[in-house]
Amino acid sequence: MLLETINSPEDLKKLSIAALIELADEIRPHITDIISRTGGHLASNLGIVELTIALHYIFNTPDDKIIWDVGHQCYTHKILTGRRETFNTIRQDGGLSGFPSRKESPFDVFDTGHASNSISIAVGLAESQAKTGGSSKIIAVIGDGSLTGGMSFEALNHAGHLKSDIIVVLNDNEMSISKNIGALSSYLNRMMTGEFISNIREELKSRMKSMPTIYKTAKYLEEAVKGIFGPGMLFEELGFQYVGPVDGHEIEPLLETLKNVSRLKGPLLVHVVTRKGKGYTHAEDDPERFHGISTFELTTGNSLGKGRKTYTDIFGDTIVDLARMDDRVVAITAAMGLGTGLDRFSDLFPDRFYDIGIAEQHGVTFAGALALGGLKPFVAIYSTFLQRAYDQIILDVCLQNLPVVFAVDRSGIVGQDGPTHHGAYDLSYFRHIPNMVLMAPKDENELKHMLYSAYRYARPTAIRYPRGEALGVTIDEDFHEIPMGTWETLREGKDLTIIACGNMVNVAVEAADMLRQGGILAGVVNGRFIKPIDKDLLLKTASGTERILTIEENVLAGGFGGAVAEVLAEAGVLIPLRSLGIPDTFVTHGSQGTLRKALGIDLDGIIRTVRAWLRKE
Repeated sequence: MLLETINSPEDLKKLSIAALIELADEIRPHITDIISRTGGHLASNLGIVELTIALHYIFNTPDDKIIWDVGHQCYTHKILTGRRETFNTIRQDGGLSGFPSRKESPFDVFDTGHASNSISIAVGLAESQAKTGGSSKIIAVIGDGSLTGGMSFEALNHAGHLKSDIIVVLNDNEMSISKNIGALSSYLNRMMTGEFISNIREELKSRMKSMPTIYKTAKYLEEAVKGIFGPGMLFEELGFQYVGPVDGHEIEPLLETLKNVSRLKGPLLVHVVTRKGKGYTHAEDDPERFHGISTFELTTGNSLGKGRKTYTDIFGDTIVDLARMDDRVVAITAAMGLGTGLDRFSDLFPDRFYDIGIAEQHGVTFAGALALGGLKPFVAIYSTFLQRAYDQIILDVCLQNLPVVFAVDRSGIVGQDGPTHHGAYDLSYFRHIPNMVLMAPKDENELKHMLYSAYRYARPTAIRYPRGEALGVTIDEDFHEIPMGTWETLREGKDLTIIACGNMVNVAVEAADMLRQGGILAGVVNGRFIKPIDKDLLLKTASGTERILTIEENVLAGGFGGAVAEVLAEAGVLIPLRSLGIPDTFVTHGSQGTLRKALGIDLDGIIRTVRAWLRKE
């Protein structure tokens, strides 16, 4: 295979156009085969193969810098930059990261993982280079989805003001900006980016500025033509020279366009139209499902290993039930309708479903205003992405004391997506905000009742739940409201009491039962409210046990264990207290089980901690 001869972009530059086309045809099935076994982001990577090849062919990487917005589309980039032989380890324990990683390769410019920051990074690198010297080309590759994020427009505005020497490649994979592609458009685009034409264009502009009426007329005609035949006017008004659209799956026009653009001074925006999932029928037909997918069967495209319902499924079922009860219930998500379990809700109640795009800040403030207007908004956003709306949670929801419910999916350890995606901070960033109620269910049945309780509380409320399968417990048919701020005792124990929250409760019960078999009388309390804490039950527990161990799947700094310690200290209760959770470090990628074991928050880790603690005493 031609692919086996490519170990760096230098090898790529030796190939003919025909060979580059052949290489693209080899890369697609290679990626598809491996991701079917490892899971990962498939559709986005299949859509950007030719564009990635063209970028590394034309530009001198890693001296020239390519910044991948989000970074979930970097698989071809990794294969072409010396990681072909280890690509089968992607997202696995100890293997390649599924996102750009500076520790992994000099070709990875920035550790990306969240959307809409690539242009800001490019502007910063260009400004640094302008101050310190250097001639590297700086390219930001951003999708049309990421362009919905306000940060992208802030960066475009700043780049236009600074006249930053950057190239923004807009990977438009849904044709949401323009469908204007084809031979004529591609030909005109290559002509208009040629060095000769570009020089003439700038020279004419310069000369006509001394003839204001003619210049104004010519400028108006130029913008009018662009407004009719393409979407470039917006970018031109922001100070960018717009190029495109160009077909992102035709190697030769891509190469010629990028070659011409590489000679120009920025800021430049190159509009490339691609198709998500290209080359794999199932991903082309259902790009949303194949955006981020677990292992699947190549021939059918069917996911493998689907077992019990997930916590996401339970949320999706419950919010549909609540919406049937009350037509004031509305749902909001940030480009994650399927991922957050809102697909059925959107089908049943399309006029009460809002996908606001990758714009979490707007989504949270929008939800606050909906609540102010008398509706019952549920905001379903992954824990890691909700961090982006921290200011809005404080000022636009909690300060106003508005009854917005945050369904915080993918909390705790998420697995193979790694440090940019672990929901490790939500207990800490919610807990200290006034007016906030914060819960974590021990199982799916409790999640159902928490969602109903949050609907009833008329307060800002957040419910965090983990990625993956639920426990398979029986789910009650009816709803019941959980009294706010109440815990429950699941086991009594005089030697030790484990107070756990969320998905750590079940493992705490298992640990207590095993410890009891070894003669250690361990109790368990379900600390389902992180805020407000059940002070009465906590103090009662402290008076009947010799030591307390808290467990959480969150950073220890500012987390659940800290909340327990604060209450005990304020009450003047002196009792040996230890906390298990995520230490002050970024957690790498790997399977959830492997990572929990490494952090000591699995069954063996809890038992080992308790025995060592008692042995030391």
